Amino acid sequence: MQLGTVKQIFRYPVKSMAGEQLRKVEFDLRGMRGDRAWSIRDMVTGELAGGKKLPALMGFASRYPTTDSAPAEIELPGGERVAVDAPECASRLSEALGHEVSIEGLRPADDLDFYQAKGSLPADVDGYLRGIFARTKDEPLPDLSKFPPEVFQYSSPPGTFFDAYPVLLMTEKGLAHVQAQSEDSRFDVRRFRPNLLIDGTSGDSAVPEFDWCGKQLRIGAARLTIAIECPRCVMTTVGFDDVPKDPRIMRALVKAAGGNLGVYATIDTPGTVSVGDAVVVEAAAS
Repeated sequence: MQLGTVKQIFRYPVKSMAGEQLRKVEFDLRGMRGDRAWSIRDMVTGELAGGKKLPALMGFASRYPTTDSAPAEIELPGGERVAVDAPECASRLSEALGHEVSIEGLRPADDLDFYQAKGSLPADVDGYLRGIFARTKDEPLPDLSKFPPEVFQYSSPPGTFFDAYPVLLMTEKGLAHVQAQSEDSRFDVRRFRPNLLIDGTSGDSAVPEFDWCGKQLRIGAARLTIAIECPRCVMTTVGFDDVPKDPRIMRALVKAAGGNLGVYATIDTPGTVSVGDAVVVEAAAS
């Protein structure tokens, strides 16, 4: 059964920075090849850090100037570019951010100290989580029990720089549904950072991808299992480039979709995915 087609493909070489739009990409068992291959480390806290804690990162961009096996290139907010492996990269990033950082490449999953979360939760855990997920006192927090346990011990699942799962899919229909709840806000797809944007979906569901959880999908030559709905965080409300800061984004998300949008997935069978490929449901995940 066909669920839709791939309209856009996005890859983000450096975690929390703007990425690049592609016509075709390879998926391996880790995820989209070259996606989140580098991360910022906050040299003040010692932790790997993303846009939740350093929101200014969303005003930077990253891309591969040649192939995804070569070092990525970062474009600073003023347009200056620097390669991630350049000796001056960390200092130029720190200067642009006004905060001391380093740039890190992926390391093996067994290098647990590299991925270890360095700090502890504050005394006001509820307030901390409401800040991370941009929820008001009267809005429910996400059900964190659905996340893999390692996300609570490490800054990212060891061997990756992902928040939780390797792939994020989103539908145009779901995006339009939440946009309808807040006509004065701008629900630009860049706020939501999907890997695959799917169009052509049909049926009665306002957010079709939520119905895919627990199912195995074939997209191009790859097969993916849809894990959970994606709980959205404060990054969706941050301003960057020509996208304005807008807390109303989360109010609309909570009203329209419980604060979620898009679905996380894992890779079962590696393969090539291209714009225009059909998204086909194959089976419920075993």
